[in-house]
Parts: sequence; structure tokens; C-alpha cells
Amino acid sequence: MRAGPLPDRRERLVRLLFIAFLVACVADLAGVLTDSGPVHVVAKPLLMPLLAAYAAARRGPRLLIAALLCGWIGDVFLLADSDLAFLIGMGGFAAGHLCYLRIFGRARGALLPGIGYAVVLTVFVALIWAGLPAGLRVPMAGYSLLLTAMAYRAGVLGRYAAAGGALFLLSDALIATGIADWPQPPAPGFWVMFTYVAAQLLLTLGVLAPGAGGARAVLGAYRERSISI
Repeated sequence: MRAGPLPDRRERLVRLLFIAFLVACVADLAGVLTDSGPVHVVAKPLLMPLLAAYAAARRGPRLLIAALLCGWIGDVFLLADSDLAFLIGMGGFAAGHLCYLRIFGRARGALLPGIGYAVVLTVFVALIWAGLPAGLRVPMAGYSLLLTAMAYRAGVLGRYAAAGGALFLLSDALIATGIADWPQPPAPGFWVMFTYVAAQLLLTLGVLAPGAGGARAVLGAYRERSISI
């Protein structure tokens, strides 16, 4: 008789964690938009742990949870205003992209989007190269290559993940253009955070609820490997 309520309890926990994540998102975005530093400093570090807890409550793969917690490392270090903190934060995000790439497996993506991403990467890096600080050029170029590969490969898990990968690329492109002193849209920090949290959420939903066909085969193979380890 006690086994019955467990699914309901899990569903309540899932809903509670998702609502908490959305509340943290709204608070952080409001803090950025109103230039309220303390709100941003408090809310931003809560985002990825809450999303990771939501993924765990939905029994998502461990690599997804690891990817989100790597994003948390990036979030925390990017709050500091120094080149070293920026490089450490970028390393955290890079580790998260590697986790995502492992989840996506070896299934081939569509050729045309791959060509498009390759062209965008090449042109973008060439355009911002001169505006970047010398010490950040090579690390950012390497990170951009990894991020672009993740964004492209995300398409194997369907539309949610594909959109998440593209938004992640856009978010980091806004950061890069800001560092290179390019003209920025109004409230650039808001758009950086908005596209970032949307990207992580869509990637999470794409992993947790993949589309039919090849995406399920990719995740099925990953889960079989996880069980065998």
C-alpha cells in the first residue's frame, strides 16, 4: 500500500524543482536587467544546481547532471572580473560541452547544418580575432570549436536539443563580441543570460525527452554502456 504514493511524490518533487529553477531564472534576469548586482550574484549560482536536481529527479543520465554542474562552475567563476577567472569558467563550460558530446554519441548529424556551423565558426573567429586580448585568443578559438561541435551534434537528439545548442552558441558569441568591443544590443547582459538559461533548459529537455528514431538509439546505447560499467 505504501508503494502507490511514490510516483506522485516524485512528480511533486519534479514540479517543485522546475518551478524553483524558473523562479531563479526570473530573479536573475530581473537582477541583470535592473543592474542589481546582489540579486544576480545570489540567483545565478542557483540556476544550474536547480536544473541538475530537476534532471536527477527525472532520472536523467549522469552525464547530463555533470554537464549542468560544469556549467555551474562556469557561472560562478564568470561572476569574477579577471582573466584567470574567465579562463577557469570557460574551462568549466568546455567540460560541460564534452559531457554533452558524450551523450550525443557517434550518430551522424545532417550535413548541411554541419557546413553552416563550420562556416559561421570560421568567419566569426576571423572577425573577432584582432579585438580579443592576446592571452585569450587561442583559448577562445579552441573553446569556440568545441562549442560549435556541441551545437551541431545536439541536433541528433531532436529540435529541443538543436535549439539549445544554437542558443548556447549565440549566448557565448554575445560574450565574445563584448570582449572584442563590438557594438552591443541594449541590455547585453540580459540577452547573454536569457539565451544561456534557455539553452541549458532546452538541452536538458532534449536529453530527457528525445525525439523518435536515431536519438532514442543514441541514448539507449549510452544507457546500456552506463549499466555495463
